[in-house]
Order: sequence, then C-alpha cells, then structure tokens
Amino acid sequence: MVNQKNLKKADQYNDKNHNYLKYWDHRQYENQSEVIAINKLLGGKHFKLAVDVGGGYGRLSKILADYADEVVLAEPSSQQLDLAKDYLKEYPQIDRKIMQADNLDFKTGSVDLLVMIRVMHHLPDPTVELAEISRVLSKDGYAIIEMANYAHFLNRVRLFLKGKRLPMSPVDIRSAEHRGKDEIPFVNHNPKTVVWQFDKAGLRVERVLSVSNLRHRIFKTVLPQKPLLYIEKLLQQPLSKYYFGPSVFFLLRKK
Repeated sequence: MVNQKNLKKADQYNDKNHNYLKYWDHRQYENQSEVIAINKLLGGKHFKLAVDVGGGYGRLSKILADYADEVVLAEPSSQQLDLAKDYLKEYPQIDRKIMQADNLDFKTGSVDLLVMIRVMHHLPDPTVELAEISRVLSKDGYAIIEMANYAHFLNRVRLFLKGKRLPMSPVDIRSAEHRGKDEIPFVNHNPKTVVWQFDKAGLRVERVLSVSNLRHRIFKTVLPQKPLLYIEKLLQQPLSKYYFGPSVFFLLRKK
C-alpha cells in the first residue's frame, strides 16, 4: 500500500529551487566517504539486478554499475530523473524509473542488491519501506541501507554534559520554522532502534560501517582531501562498533 504522506513529501525534490546536483558541489569528502563504504561492503560481489532507491540524479548508481549487470535508479522525483538522464548518459545499463520506497515496482524476490542512501532521514517511521525492501529482495540478496545517526560521538557528549539520555525514537532536527505540516521530514535515528526495525522487517545485519567520521568543519579545514579520505577509509570499520560517525551504513541480508 502506498504511503500517501511520504508520496506528498517527495515533491520537495521537484522544486526548481532545489538542485540536488549542485548540493554536492562542495561535499566531495562526504560523497567519497560513501563511495568508500559501498566499495568496502560490496567488494568481491556481483549481482544481476541492483536497485538504487531514492538515488536522486544517480550519484551512486554509477558505483553500482561496477557490481551489477543491470541497475535501476528508482527515484520519486521527476526532476531528479531528468538530471539523471544527462548525468548517466554514459551508463546505458542504468535504467531510470519513478518510484516510491514504500511501493517498489518489482516482483517479490526479484532484486539481488538494493541500496538506499540518504533516504532514512526522511522517514520518521520506516516500517512500510523496510517491509517493501524485504519483499523485493531475493533469497540470497543484499541491501545497503544508510541512516543519519543521532547517536554519533559529538551528540553523545552533548547529551552527557546535559545529563540527558540518548532517545530511542527518531529526532526531528529541523528548525522550528521548518516544522510546518507541509515540510518534508528530516530526522536522525538511534541505530539500536533501526537494527530492531530491520529485524522486524525480516532483515539481518551482516556488517556495519561508521561513515563520514571526519565531517566536522575543523577536520575538513585543516586536512587536505587526500589524507582526509585516507584516514576515513581506515576508521570506517574500527569505529563501527561505537556508531561513531554521523552516518551509519548497514549491509543486510534477508532472514
């Protein structure tokens, strides 16, 4: 069943004033950190069909093309798919389809790899979307799901100094002026809650990576890009057990 609330919220990415391609112009560290994570999780694997859910203009669909015979960019925004037409022009194996994460137009058990990056932060309650992901995954299929992490190290320090506990429920990080009923949700999740939600959806965590660990402006100002990414690559696995970074990548299998 289509989640009408989330369908309405996807309209933000059709706004002519919201160019998601330009959003990444000054975020090369974050982009490359995510590429590093995907390559770590998929190294040595190959798939028949990979689906990039909510992949925007295809930023990471290019990476998936190295791991699959066929890639589908499943994106709810027609504007993003228009950008993808040019961005992916050298990748004929990548198809573009307008689609919602809670209503994936794939047969049950037909998807070998599903990737959903930077989508969970728009889903305060991802129950329907996770159930749909579980439905379309093949018996031996993999999923990579990223979440914006409220339990990252700096937040835990801030909460500790205030004598507060880490909330288990998603936290709305929008300013008060952007919390109107027509605004798209933007939340950070508690990773322990998300792991429980994965389990309820029939998805088993195989591996975890802590990503964008050096996103803080101090590191990005002091360190050149190359050593910054070198350190990031070294830290992703060791820091994963602490959910250290602002972004967490989960490699999942169907139970």
